Amino acid sequence: MRKTQLLIAAAALAAGLGVVVPASAASERVGTASTAHPAAPSPCAYTAQAPADSFKGLPQFDPAAAAQPYTARLHTSQGQITIRALTDKAPCTTFSFRFLAERSYFNRTHCHRLTTQRIFVLQCGDPTGTGSGGPGYVFPDENLTGATYPAGTIGMANAGPNTNGSQFFFVWKDTKLSPAYTPFAVVTAGMDVLQKIATAGEDDQNSAGDGYPSLFVEIRHVKISTR
Repeated sequence: MRKTQLLIAAAALAAGLGVVVPASAASERVGTASTAHPAAPSPCAYTAQAPADSFKGLPQFDPAAAAQPYTARLHTSQGQITIRALTDKAPCTTFSFRFLAERSYFNRTHCHRLTTQRIFVLQCGDPTGTGSGGPGYVFPDENLTGATYPAGTIGMANAGPNTNGSQFFFVWKDTKLSPAYTPFAVVTAGMDVLQKIATAGEDDQNSAGDGYPSLFVEIRHVKISTR
């Protein structure tokens, strides 16, 4: 099996540059995307693509439903994290996240990557726990103009432009990234949980400051609440 742990190119990050990752690599990476984005497919086109892990079907985008605000409570083995979806800024992404959450896609999955140098993220959302899994579809980037990644941001990991799937990351400390990862939600409660996970560190299996979290982080279930 290909190992696609979203490895960081340290020199490129230090220079503030991105590294082009071929879509054929099927790896979703934070910190290595190109800043040059080709024209995206039509808005909210969920396009079938392997790999499909715990396949739940293809979302059928409904603009009215997508516009409805919601919060998500992620009950994890380390505590609860509550997020507010940015449905007005990233409707395709938030619609997909809700689609998967309501079908138990994230249940009993674990966060497979923690970074503690250069960028500061906890990455989750892959049922395989390898960094190579996905929901069986991809969809376009959103909300990238002027995008920044302060602590509390939730963004989409990807394998290059317009390759979003199920993998996402929590920013646990202010992070500088190229605006290449759709910010689609913000943490409203549970930053202390993320800090606890980050403080425990990781095993450097990818590179110094980049590896598997020392504290096991399982997403036990996700509850969506509308308002």
